[in-house]
Amino acid sequence: MLNRKKFLRAGASAALFALLLPLQAWAQVVILHTNDIHCGVDRNLTLARVAAYKKKQKALNPQTLLLDAGDAIQGEPLGKLTDGRAMVRILNGAGYDFAIPGNHEFDYGMDNFLSLAKKLDCGYTSCNFVRLDTGKPVLAPYRIFPFKERKVALIGVTTPGTLVSSTPRFFQDEKGHFIYGFCEDKAGVKLYRQVQDTVEEAREQGADTVILVAHLGSDGSIPVWSSRALLAHVTGVDGLIDGHSHEQYEVFYPDRNGKMIPVAQTGTKLQSLGRMVIEDDGTIRGELVRELMEPDPQVEKLVRKEMAKVDRALSQKVGESSVELVDSLEGQRAVRQKETNLGDFAADAFRTCFKADAALINGGSFRSGLPRGAWTRKTLLTLFPFGNQAVLRSISGQQLLDALELSVSHAPEENGGFLQVSGLTFVYDPAIPSPVKLDDQGNFARVEGERRVRQVMIGGKPLDPAEDYLVAGTSYILSDGGNGYTMFRDTTLVAEPGLSDVDILADYVQKQGVSEAYRKPEGQGRIRIDRK
Repeated sequence: MLNRKKFLRAGASAALFALLLPLQAWAQVVILHTNDIHCGVDRNLTLARVAAYKKKQKALNPQTLLLDAGDAIQGEPLGKLTDGRAMVRILNGAGYDFAIPGNHEFDYGMDNFLSLAKKLDCGYTSCNFVRLDTGKPVLAPYRIFPFKERKVALIGVTTPGTLVSSTPRFFQDEKGHFIYGFCEDKAGVKLYRQVQDTVEEAREQGADTVILVAHLGSDGSIPVWSSRALLAHVTGVDGLIDGHSHEQYEVFYPDRNGKMIPVAQTGTKLQSLGRMVIEDDGTIRGELVRELMEPDPQVEKLVRKEMAKVDRALSQKVGESSVELVDSLEGQRAVRQKETNLGDFAADAFRTCFKADAALINGGSFRSGLPRGAWTRKTLLTLFPFGNQAVLRSISGQQLLDALELSVSHAPEENGGFLQVSGLTFVYDPAIPSPVKLDDQGNFARVEGERRVRQVMIGGKPLDPAEDYLVAGTSYILSDGGNGYTMFRDTTLVAEPGLSDVDILADYVQKQGVSEAYRKPEGQGRIRIDRK
């Protein structure tokens, strides 16, 4: 593994003097890359500066590409209020040459995604997003760029976890049968085979260099779908540009033959810009650019225009707080691995709205914290950008026990399926191997062995596996089986009032405020770690 501090210093230095180099100093092909922008076009480097950097690089070396490795169009109000259309307009303005869909490109529905794929100038590419009736890719599986002395193939790979991390029903027909898939199975074999076949096809079509552009990450919920696992099972790949896990790194992973392959990821919301260089002899080097110069004025103007539309729509004040509600602690997305005051507050809002026995909110729903001070509707939509609908269902105690086991099955690692709770308390032992078994699609199948979770109390009384409880939450978890919570699919729907998660929070803060009970960032002790 490359020393990251040394690597980051190199990237920062490159940004300062790269534009001063003469044309002959540039390598044959330069690939600039982003990932997990999540609508953060005005954050960190900003997309206007990325666009300007790309233009200047291309002026020096026409063999320059700009690509994105997924999760660009979702994550903030800019995406949600326009179903991704504003982001596509901005990506077009920035001059992207290639893009793949991450799991969140599908969050506005399949019809919308396919429409956006036509509106994006470079289109979307993915070799493993397939129709199940034919087994054929829905999108172009790869693209070959015929440069002067080298043909470079870029192959798109989308995480198979999309089926559970986006809304499952978007990939189903009206009868609830899956009609789309991502070459998923428990062993990863289908994914490896699909990618290997695509690599070989690209080589047969004359590609001299093959780069995987993947939305897989290094901490996938199912390890066999990580970028490292994929590379370990394929050959013929020269580099991998990654996304999904929101990390910044430039590392090397071995392929099936032991060849070390460069892998890069740029964090999230434009924390850095990746720069992968293919030398004249085919060798590849990479670096992260951490500083950029002047923005592109046209892209900056476009961003301001789109953001102004959002700001006007969301400037209404909905409440205020004297305490900060946090999603992150000590540099970790804590809401995905432990209780936080933000999770307590949101779950309480759902339980109060429905007068439910309990409420469950998955950690992956939270995309920011809530600051001390005034909150507007934009504040809440930045927190909950998905527009998940609020529901109330009748759920058995046994189903709740299974759900809590699935919730902590990855703990203490981050996992979007970790549940923040209201109305119930429990302890769990992470030293016990998780007894949860998943099916080929990453959904809950059963529990086998000693359970991690114990001492579950609901309403101050021990949970009864045979009793039914009223449980509030979002349709994503309780109705659609998101994050693998398929144990809830056949439960009884009691209420679905047509309110979004943002509506629930806005009503709660207006009526209840934010009490001192939420002052501790680590929450109120509803979820405790206890070792035997």
